[in-house]
Amino acid sequence: RARRSRANEDRPRLQRAYNSTIKMELSQEALEVPGRESSSHVVLSVVVPVYGCRECLFELHRRLVLVLEKLVPTFEIVLVNDASPDNSWTLIQTLATRDVRVKGINLSRNFGQHYALAAGLDVAEGDWVVVMDCDLQHPPEEIEKLYHKALEGHDIVFGRRTQRQDGLVKRGTSRLFARVLSYLTDSRHDGTVSNFTIASRNVVRTLRTMRERNRSYPLLLNWVGYDVALVEFQHARRFAGRSSYSFSSLVGFAIESIVSQSDKPLRLSIRFGFLVSLGATLSSAWLVFRYLRWGIPVAGWTSVIVSIYFVAGLLFANLGIVGLYIGRIFDATKGRPLYVVESTVNLPPTY
Repeated sequence: RARRSRANEDRPRLQRAYNSTIKMELSQEALEVPGRESSSHVVLSVVVPVYGCRECLFELHRRLVLVLEKLVPTFEIVLVNDASPDNSWTLIQTLATRDVRVKGINLSRNFGQHYALAAGLDVAEGDWVVVMDCDLQHPPEEIEKLYHKALEGHDIVFGRRTQRQDGLVKRGTSRLFARVLSYLTDSRHDGTVSNFTIASRNVVRTLRTMRERNRSYPLLLNWVGYDVALVEFQHARRFAGRSSYSFSSLVGFAIESIVSQSDKPLRLSIRFGFLVSLGATLSSAWLVFRYLRWGIPVAGWTSVIVSIYFVAGLLFANLGIVGLYIGRIFDATKGRPLYVVESTVNLPPTY
């Protein structure tokens, strides 16, 4: 009876210890198992740089909400105003007031699309982060393809454009740039791939550590590695407005991308210099042999001037290539931030 009495007295204490253990295990599972996070946890973030897309914003938000509410339990839409001249920031504020899932970042000036992307990635909290353009050429309805492909075990999924809805010149220059970049970087680049991507939290965390000045989002994703997949999507026509990229700005962006990803232009200039020197040496030897063997005199002023101008042009070209790399080093040593935020909405005041 005494033993049974002590057992009855110990039963409540053991039960409390058991319940405490179960609660601890359930709490640990909630931290490890997807779908058991708190209501503040964000599953999917969509980062959109905004420039010259005022007429697209309400339609963009409407279609994103329709897609994401069916796709994931929680999401956020990060709109980064890159000092858009059409006063897009007021519409972003309006959307953020109506929908707390919309977060807005207003940059102090126009830094460029890929710097605006960096600002959005710095605040994105989702397990997965989708990047897309604001002009609706990347249809929100195609996000589902990216997300389901990522869930198959891929850290990065690129959207490959089919039947690209751009002009002939832009399509042609894009293919040419991809081929040149592939040659100069000794890797394969697909001209049909753009910013429309999805990346895991680990990838985004890695990208946040990369504060280099010359930025191209697809190229940075290619560099970080991880498991990569491709998904074809239907490229749409621009919903409103026109592209802010001129031909000269596209050429400038292509040069910056090449310089930031490869030093092969420097190595090619060295090889070409040696080839020119070899050619000059062989030509000089031939002229001397011809004069000694057959007494043919060397042509004078014209050949000398042409040779001087030819070599001078090569020297200036090589100096220009070297100058590009030195200029990038100069920009990097300044230590300036990638962007400056003027104001935010639906973000912590510490940002």
